[in-house]
This record gives sequence, C-alpha cells and structure tokens, in this order.
Amino acid sequence: MSGAVDQLLARLRTEDAVLVRVESTQGSAPREAGTWMAVWADALTATIGGGQLEFQATQEARELLAGKRAIDGVQRYPLGPSLGQCCGGVMYLSYQRITAADAPALQRELVAKLKPVALFGGGHVGAALARLLAALPFSVRWIDSRDGVFPDELPAQIDTEHSEPVQDAVAALAPGSRVLIMSFSHAEDLDIVIACLKRLRTRDDLPYIGLIGSKTKWATFSHRLEARGFTADEFARITCPIGVPGITGKEPEVIAVAVAAQLLSI
Repeated sequence: MSGAVDQLLARLRTEDAVLVRVESTQGSAPREAGTWMAVWADALTATIGGGQLEFQATQEARELLAGKRAIDGVQRYPLGPSLGQCCGGVMYLSYQRITAADAPALQRELVAKLKPVALFGGGHVGAALARLLAALPFSVRWIDSRDGVFPDELPAQIDTEHSEPVQDAVAALAPGSRVLIMSFSHAEDLDIVIACLKRLRTRDDLPYIGLIGSKTKWATFSHRLEARGFTADEFARITCPIGVPGITGKEPEVIAVAVAAQLLSI
C-alpha cells in the first residue's frame, strides 16, 4: 500500500499539479484544517471531502494549472445552498501550483502534519503494520536492534532506525507518539516498556503504548514491572493485548488491521 504523500511525490516527478489545502473551517465541514488534495490535469490525489465543494475546487485548480486564471490568497466557500451541500459550515481553501522542484519541501511539510507512530520490531507483524500505516494518516518511526531487517524501499511516511540497545530510541521519540512494541525478544519488549514508563514519569507525552502479546505475557510483565518499582497505575498505561476487541485472527495482516483501527480510535 502507498499513501497519498507517496502518490503525490511519484506523479510530481513528471507532471505539475495544484495543491489545494483546507486552511480553516467554521461550523460543520466534511474535512478539517490541514487536509489537502493534489489536482492534476486528469486526476486527483487525496480528497478535501468530495461533493460539490471538491468539484468546484477541482475546476478552479485546473483553470489555474492551465494558466486560465489566477487565484490569490485564501478563498471562502460557504457550504450552503449555493454549493448544494447541507453541512452548513464554511471552508477556506488555498491553491498552490507545484512542480518537481517542490517535492522535498512538500514531503517534509506533509509528513510533519501526520500523527507520529513509533513501531518497535521489524518482524512479520511489524512489516504488515508498517505497510498499512503508510496508507493512513500516520508517520512511522520503525525501530529495530538488528541490522538488515528493513526493506530497501519504503514509503515517504516511514523512517527507519537501528538502535542498540533498542530502548535507547524511546528518549528521542516525537512528542505525542503512539508506541507499538513487538520486537523479536520478550526481554527487549520489557526494556522498551520500562523506557516508555520512565518517559511518562518525566514528560507524559506518549498517548498510547501498545505491547503485542497475550494476557499471560502481560501478567508476567506486570509482576516484573512491579518488582522494578512501577505502580499499578503506571503500568495500567500499557495496552496489552493490542488491537480492537473481537478480531481474533492471528495472521500478521489481521493483527495489523486490528491495531491500526485501535490507533485511529485514539
């Protein structure tokens, strides 16, 4: 799977586009500020919410792309009778013609606006999760202590890191990171959990820490964490098992879907 950022960057190598951004909204609107779509001469990448608004924005962007009009500043679109949409709010859109020269800056800008995920473990489930998360509104820091476990080519939304010992990577995670722990070793998993709990004590900026495993594994980890001085309230911050309830399949792709759904619910 490839995300919208990858699709944009790939096509931008050979073709210009217009980037339409949602700058702000008032009241009820189909998408939030920060949403974007790329308008090509014959296609779209991503969406600002569909409907008549997107149809009109697409027409205006293609006129700009063809040199038939200029669009200066942020444009206001009431989502009422004039657009035939019943949302009732207002959306403010900006238009920017983009070329291949803009690709590096666009990649940095668009990826920076995604929700950060720290994924510890390059095994089968980790690989399935990385592929899936790359198609969702997440940026992924994929971390392992082993060399040679990551694919050579990865989507723009994924950065890899070799860290030995692996738990040292926790200190440098982006604030707000959702942490997923699924290394090849239970000992490494425990070290990562401990590092995350220590970070919560000092910064409390990791909204989700998920550990792959069974209830039996978590019972063992709980005893070990308690022995190391962590309180029940502290290790209650760890989610184990991970994934939305009711999905019981153990195939890596099935686990990935259940975990991605849980991340989206946060």
